[in-house]
Amino acid sequence: MLMLSGIQHYMFCPRQWSLIHLSQEWEDNRLTVEGQLLHENVDNPFYRQKNGDTITLRSVHIASRELGLYGIADAIELLPADSAENAITHNKYPGFWYLYPIEYKRGHHKPDECDEVQLAAQVICLEEMYGIHIEYGAMFYGETRRREVIHINEQLRKLTFECASAMHDSWNRRDIAKAKKTARCKKCSLVDICLPQLEQQSKVSDYLKLNLYEETS
Repeated sequence: MLMLSGIQHYMFCPRQWSLIHLSQEWEDNRLTVEGQLLHENVDNPFYRQKNGDTITLRSVHIASRELGLYGIADAIELLPADSAENAITHNKYPGFWYLYPIEYKRGHHKPDECDEVQLAAQVICLEEMYGIHIEYGAMFYGETRRREVIHINEQLRKLTFECASAMHDSWNRRDIAKAKKTARCKKCSLVDICLPQLEQQSKVSDYLKLNLYEETS
């Protein structure tokens, strides 16, 4: 099984994922440190918060054989349920409970679905573990200090399975993805290891042919 958190890296940039998970490369920058600070309180497994009838569990271990992923969910809210349908029981809290996973991110909502895919993977893990269906989860962004409700629809589920499959394929082939320079590179902590700017430079052989060698008929 692969780390569930890697699916967000892969969706964001296959090159970043392969450097982290295949080459074991890592560098911190301001953004990664801020993300770690945000998770310091969120990821305390011994801290359970109760707000009215809602109970929040922290740092919950989850896994899915279908996805081939395992990891830790930042936070899962237990919401009171009227029946056992799509609900679970908890040994410390009587009654039935709906599961509502919440993923915490440092920044703000992104134009693509890399964050949503990570949340969807958590939902699929929980559904497989408990034999239930979860329709919604939430993203909490530290920059805006707001929750965004995410509908875990069929399109997002399909994208999550496709991304997980591609990630496993890269892992099995030990494939280090090629660098591709994009606007995202500026915020990536691995930019000095990845060197995406080299991807835009000509090959040495092409340069020599163009600039030094004369065409012969």
